[in-house]
Amino acid sequence: MADPAATTLVMFAALLVLGVPIGTALGISSVASISIYDFGIDVVSPNFYANIAKFPLLAIPFFITAGVAMQEAGVAERIIRLAKVLVGDLTGGLALVAILTATFWGAVSGSGPATTAAIGVILIPALVASGYSRGFAGAVISTASGLAIIIPPSIALIIYGVIMQVSIGKLFIAGIIPGLVISGFLLLTALLIAKKRGYRGEVSRRSLRDIAIAFKEAFWGILSPVIILGGIYAGVFTPTEAAVVSVVYSMFLGFVVYRTLTFKKFFKILIDSAELTAVVMFVVAFAGIFSWVEQTAGLIDKFVAGLMGVSSNETVIMLLIMGMLLIAGMFLDAISIYYVFLPIIIPIMYHFGWDPIWFGIVMTVNLAIGQVTPPVAVNAYVAAKISRTTLEDIAKESLPFIIASILALILLVLIPELVTWLPSFAK
Repeated sequence: MADPAATTLVMFAALLVLGVPIGTALGISSVASISIYDFGIDVVSPNFYANIAKFPLLAIPFFITAGVAMQEAGVAERIIRLAKVLVGDLTGGLALVAILTATFWGAVSGSGPATTAAIGVILIPALVASGYSRGFAGAVISTASGLAIIIPPSIALIIYGVIMQVSIGKLFIAGIIPGLVISGFLLLTALLIAKKRGYRGEVSRRSLRDIAIAFKEAFWGILSPVIILGGIYAGVFTPTEAAVVSVVYSMFLGFVVYRTLTFKKFFKILIDSAELTAVVMFVVAFAGIFSWVEQTAGLIDKFVAGLMGVSSNETVIMLLIMGMLLIAGMFLDAISIYYVFLPIIIPIMYHFGWDPIWFGIVMTVNLAIGQVTPPVAVNAYVAAKISRTTLEDIAKESLPFIIASILALILLVLIPELVTWLPSFAK
């Protein structure tokens, strides 16, 4: 009989090629292997429940709800107006506005596709109207939106923390500086391309009064990540409690401060949040079962032995893992990659004594890059629909930004202190 680990992987890959959604493909291939190789079909139900019945995962629906509520409350528009007043008149001003807005929105949303949709519907038409190509507009938004899974709060980091059983609060804090570093690389790239292509800034003048008005309108929205991250950093509340606080605060903004939310919009927020949460939890549940099957089938021992057989040099192994994750990001979503690859990487991580907080951020940066690399480029797909262009066009225009992100990733690998410094002060 064929090797169970290989059979499971082949079934999973075949289902993906046929266009089956990732969560469903994980579930079918896992359950089929359990049945074929008599691993005990009765383990599916308790395993499914155990994968999602974890207290830290409660933060996911709350952060999703807060992000949707912030969007409905009009926070994104106010942040965009502030960014325009600050940098809109510079060369490539609107592209810089897009990256700065995505950087901030990453501290609200926690999801790359959600960030792409939230700011893309506003900024992509504006970029195109200002003379930017549709592909470039989609590329800027989709690559910058990858920051949402690096800058806290991040759904991806919550999943990593649950699997690795490390502090999600420290992971959140560790993501701040790397997120800003990558944002800086993207800003520089956008500026260089804008100068080369002649993308000019907006001609409207700005005054201190304009800046003050825009800041006043955006102030309450800017305060959101300060409250959430400040509370976690100071030890006032846990990440899960912070998620609840973020929902309450988003409702306060929508109903009291901006008065843009209605009860009709409130129910829409709940429905949208429930749908997005269901998708995430569905993938989490079946990805966990898939991981269990691969462990039971002995894939982990075989893979670790094979990888260590290539080289015992730490740098070489790190480069191989980074390359593997970048390639995996072209085909799988971040959640699936955590569950499929982390069990394989954990023994190697402990062998070389890698800091799990540092590695979690480095791995997540890899997955953020994967959100814009075809064929499974979730951010780029959303941007393509909004910009009414092809995925191929966006992929071509994304290449300089992907290279910039990889350079930033190399910097984070070479200088771990960029990741570990802030968490060292956390309580």
